[in-house]
Formats: sequence, structure tokens, C-alpha cells
Amino acid sequence: MSLSRIAIASLVAAAGCAYAAEDTKLVIENKIAQCQGCHGIPDWKTAFPEVYRVPKLGGQKADYIVSALKAYKSGERDFPTMRAIAAPLTDDEMQKLANYYASAAALSAQAEKK
Repeated sequence: MSLSRIAIASLVAAAGCAYAAEDTKLVIENKIAQCQGCHGIPDWKTAFPEVYRVPKLGGQKADYIVSALKAYKSGERDFPTMRAIAAPLTDDEMQKLANYYASAAALSAQAEKK
């Protein structure tokens, strides 16, 4: 393979990685927005399948959030809404979501809503 073909192949691969990274970032941002629909509202209570006070996620430890998501995904924790949300998440997505909610950014976003 010529040097120019190797260079072109490298550029194409790099562009694909950049696109994949941007796509992954967008996926995580969308999932964060989905979580905020319940967990971002102070003192929010669900009405299905029972009335339940939704816990805030901002400031929780990342390991705890990952553990909880895995438990919902496996069915160990039984809450239909959370099980449906956790089921398609990959381990990497769970970790990224957990890292976000454990970060100062999540705490800041919650403080703005009060």
C-alpha cells in the first residue's frame, strides 16, 4: 500500500472515530435529558405504578448509580419505568451517566431548578 493510501485510510479512520465520539456524546446528552425528566425536578413524585418520591441523582456516588442501573437492568430492582430505561444501557453508558450525576455539573443544574 502506498504512503498516500495509508494517509488517506488514517484520515478516514480518524474522522470515523471523531464522528463516533460525537455520536456517543449526543447519545449520553439525550439520556441525561431523559433522566432529568423525573430526577431533575425537585420533590417529584411518580404516579405509576405507585406514588413514589423520585430520588435526586446529582451528588450521588457514581458507583452507586451504576450499581442501581445494573440492578434495574437485571430485574433485581423492580420498578418498571426504570427497568425499561436501564435495559438498553451499555456498561459504558451507565458509567458516563453516573459520572455526570456524581459531578459538580449535575449539582449545579439541580441548584438552578430550585
